[in-house]
Amino acid sequence: MRLWLAGLLLAASASAMAVERVVSLAPSLSEIVVELGASDLLVGVLDGGERPDALRSLPSVGRYGQLDLERLLSLQPDLLLLWPGSVGPAQREQLKRLTIPVYVAEPHSLEQLSSQVEAIARQLGRADEGRQLAARLRQRLAELRQRYQRSQPLRVFYQVWNQPLYTVGGGQIISDALSVCGARNVFDDLKLPAPQVSIESVLQRDPEVILAADQAQLDDWKAWPQVAAVAQARLLIVPDKGLERPSGQMVEAVGRLCQVIAPNR
Repeated sequence: MRLWLAGLLLAASASAMAVERVVSLAPSLSEIVVELGASDLLVGVLDGGERPDALRSLPSVGRYGQLDLERLLSLQPDLLLLWPGSVGPAQREQLKRLTIPVYVAEPHSLEQLSSQVEAIARQLGRADEGRQLAARLRQRLAELRQRYQRSQPLRVFYQVWNQPLYTVGGGQIISDALSVCGARNVFDDLKLPAPQVSIESVLQRDPEVILAADQAQLDDWKAWPQVAAVAQARLLIVPDKGLERPSGQMVEAVGRLCQVIAPNR
């Protein structure tokens, strides 16, 4: 009898704590909510790029780095999903002073992404869906690692921007995505998420593959024919922007990246 009563109390407590009005402060987190089948809980989103169809009619609370705090408060959320880079430092401090619960997600690896999918699902009262989605993500990543593994990883320079020259550091999730593809980020020793580097440092590390968002940025490297990637004609375009959004869809974006890096595997 006591166990039964305890169970009822726990269920009632969980129901009382269940969130009903969620605001997502990053497109990647909005995508995770949709992937969990919980878009009905969203009452507002921070914009940054094209929205999923399921979220087109939702109110906006601003754009990357420009949070409309008054608009956010008017939506009366009972949970905020935050990626720190999407909101400026001053506004992050303002959010801390609110009484609204905040879940902060900033995965640095694909395993952390899977774990955070499960954690967000628990926050939303969708724990079962979270476990199932995370299991599918882990299974797909294991398949990709098996398919693209190499005894000697390819040296890759991942170019984020060219003027000035930016790349990804070792603690950035894209660096982990490269490892799934049998590659190694030549700047994995740098700790900043997006460090600025010099052309000379790239030449010194002699990448076998250079990845960039468009052909014009890649063509600039042809001025240095001594670089292995140039000599071997392995200047490759990143296939899509899915790698920039750490959500469940990123795993398939990693698969497309692997196919570009190693098309014969």
